[in-house]
Amino acid sequence: MPELPEIEVVREGLDKWVRARTVQTVQVLDPRSVRRHTDGVQDFEQTLTGCSIASVVRRGKFLWMELGGLAAPAALVTHLGMSGQLLVEEADAPDEKHLKVRLSLSKKSDFPGELRFVDQRIFGGMFLSRLVATGDNLPAGAGSTSATIPDAAAHIARDVMDPYRNPDDLYSALRKRTTQLKRAILDQGIVSGVGNIYADEALWQAELSGLRNTATIKRPEVRRLNEALVDVMTRALAAGGTSFDSLYVNVNGASGYFARSLNAYGREGKTCTRCLDNERVSLIRRDPFMGRSSFTCPVCQPRPRKR
Repeated sequence: MPELPEIEVVREGLDKWVRARTVQTVQVLDPRSVRRHTDGVQDFEQTLTGCSIASVVRRGKFLWMELGGLAAPAALVTHLGMSGQLLVEEADAPDEKHLKVRLSLSKKSDFPGELRFVDQRIFGGMFLSRLVATGDNLPAGAGSTSATIPDAAAHIARDVMDPYRNPDDLYSALRKRTTQLKRAILDQGIVSGVGNIYADEALWQAELSGLRNTATIKRPEVRRLNEALVDVMTRALAAGGTSFDSLYVNVNGASGYFARSLNAYGREGKTCTRCLDNERVSLIRRDPFMGRSSFTCPVCQPRPRKR
């Protein structure tokens, strides 16, 4: 599942290639990919045709394009799911095997003429959502200058890269819960954009166990965790995200390479690099977690004692 850095890489590509262009035609090739648009395929195609793309915005894992030319403010929301891709292509380029939605765009310089939504597993999709005011009257997310957000995304918290987020809010939110720390930072209502990979990486960097009860967390520990989350996301973004297979790519089809820099996730049975630097021997362990896996160092991320 793509996480914040991967979605931001896509957002930056869309901002370069499709912002300030007009949607000339819309073709839905698989109705399942617009199933979240409750008014149906025909309404999706007709409403979107003729709209201009005013901005490309991201909050957490939510990605949307604010639209101009509509009677009521709205956005085109895209959820990539497990395998969704947004690709910019020349109009005469061969159709991808799993092409689901095609947007033909107005001409701009020598930019490619189409934006394509490709999705092999069909967990993602596109839909239109009305824009509503942000709860704090501040810009909604990366790429936004307006205090509006799609109604479909209004429930999620600001993400770790958001300059308008107050890091102290994380401590307050965690202390109000009684749950495991990793579960809490995966909760998009507490802080958005964090998924399984970067949760493991940040917890490892902060030397905290994801099994800790949030009611016991101390302010300095949360400050350390917040710094780790920001650092991990920043480094992943600089590397173009984390790609474990060919399904996650940016809008030009290139894969990220942050997977080469992972310290915990996916390293079961390998030596913990921090322990090695401190002349200790410890192997990364893998444990089942919510249908997925958690990767931790048993030495520098000690588990809480059972009472």
